[in-house]
Amino acid sequence: MDEAMFERFAKELTEAVAGDEAGRGASKLSSPRELMRAASAFAPLRKVSVVSGFYVPAAGAPETDGPGGAAILARAFQRAGRECEIWTDGRCLEVLAECAEVAGCAENTVRIAPASLTEDAPDGIIFVERLGRAADGRYYNFRKQDITEWTAPLDVLLDEAAELGIHSIGIGDGGNEAGMGNFHDKLGAMLPDYVSCLSVVRAEFALTADVSNWGAYALAEALSFVWGVRRGIEPGEETKMLEAAARAGAVDGISGRCETSVDGFSVKTLEKKISRLDALGRRYAARRAAGN
Repeated sequence: MDEAMFERFAKELTEAVAGDEAGRGASKLSSPRELMRAASAFAPLRKVSVVSGFYVPAAGAPETDGPGGAAILARAFQRAGRECEIWTDGRCLEVLAECAEVAGCAENTVRIAPASLTEDAPDGIIFVERLGRAADGRYYNFRKQDITEWTAPLDVLLDEAAELGIHSIGIGDGGNEAGMGNFHDKLGAMLPDYVSCLSVVRAEFALTADVSNWGAYALAEALSFVWGVRRGIEPGEETKMLEAAARAGAVDGISGRCETSVDGFSVKTLEKKISRLDALGRRYAARRAAGN
């Protein structure tokens, strides 16, 4: 594999998904090198689990950020001949299942997460837009509301992964997600009014993006580069997944409304981002095939 080309690709992917378009600041900590390291560690794995689902109590439904990213990552691993499941909790199960189905994941990809990794240990685990507990052991949304009552503590699986030597990645966009504990001090300095709500849960690798789905899509592209075959998201697929999520009742995490948008970004804007990632992936796949 051409490391120099991979580095250029990772840099362009990072620029595409982490320009602080959402204005939350966390994506400023995004690192092309971390993306490369994460993709290189996970590409050889034979069995991976992806954990997602962020429940919005005020709307009585999960949000639209997370399910799409989880579905595309699971599909990428499956199409690369790996075993991959999506794990979530009962409140988010239907939305994740609908997105996985329209994305073309294998049947029964989505299930309730096990209580412990000792029950069904993967080689690696990826958290996409899933809450991680704060220093006080509680779970908070970006409005500083305590939503512990509605949040299954799936982030303990990241702690267990570290103990068992299982590879792990955390993908987030705000600082309260599992894995963002890697950036706790830096995020605390950037967001002093929110420091008590920031996640302290760490992962082996941590990726930030303007929208967590985008971080997952960038990871799928980076994995594709390592595999030598494109397995990323394609134009039109974001719309299909969001329509499926809306049918299952998912809401935009910013507006709280059931609509085909993510964190305030319209489907038109989202598809424009997907087209950019798709073009990047195809361009670098062609360059790699040509040896330049």
